Amino acid sequence: MIDLLNYPFFRNALFGLIIINIAAAMIGTYIISRRMVAISGGITHACFGGLGLGYFLGFNPIAMAAIFAVASSLGVQTLSNRYRLREDSAIAVIWAIGMAIGVIFVFLTPGYVPELNSFLFGNILTVSSFDLLMFAIYTILLASFFISFFRKIVAVSFDRDFAKVAGLPVTFITTSMTVLVAVCIVLTIKLVGIMLLMSMLSLPQLIAELFTKRFLSLIILSGIIGIVGSLVGLFLSAYINVPCSAVIVAVYAGMFIIGKIISGWKNR
Repeated sequence: MIDLLNYPFFRNALFGLIIINIAAAMIGTYIISRRMVAISGGITHACFGGLGLGYFLGFNPIAMAAIFAVASSLGVQTLSNRYRLREDSAIAVIWAIGMAIGVIFVFLTPGYVPELNSFLFGNILTVSSFDLLMFAIYTILLASFFISFFRKIVAVSFDRDFAKVAGLPVTFITTSMTVLVAVCIVLTIKLVGIMLLMSMLSLPQLIAELFTKRFLSLIILSGIIGIVGSLVGLFLSAYINVPCSAVIVAVYAGMFIIGKIISGWKNR
């Protein structure tokens, strides 16, 4: 297994998983605390519309997916706040529209779309040094935002109404975090794919919630769980020669079952 570290593509995959799990720990804790895990699925599937349109126009599909992700996340917030549409209903609308646009433009694109399976199911071994740089810059910006507005983020995460009454900048925090969630999803698509991204942003947090309820502790513990589970999945997938993203989610599921057993035993 140590020999795998001699390959640059494997090292890129390893460092990519570490960096993105640090970001996912912060983003995932926020969406779990806000009870808005479904929005990650909505934005993720809305990205498919950007991918399809990008291929059709001959434009960078990741850049187009980023535009769709930010637009869809802000669209959900606008529909739920300004037009009083329930958030889960707004997510369903954005989800369906994004997938429909993606399917139409992929069908209209001449020839075969070679990288589509990578975006759908993930191919972490294709992560480049440039991808690592983008992940690192994003994670630094995200961490800086959390450090600067940590107490406000916690207040908005657990009780938006109280935060409004207290005079906190709720709109600024929610809008900024919505955009940051969208960017995180776009950057992570190439790692684990559209189909499995939700697990990476929720399962480590659900495992961590079995042992702590404090926001900062959730971030730290879910980050550790995410990194350990991802690295175990990466090496295990290389050993049994199956897609890495699926193995990572399977490892997370196993860790959740073990965590449930341990927490149940502690409670008894």
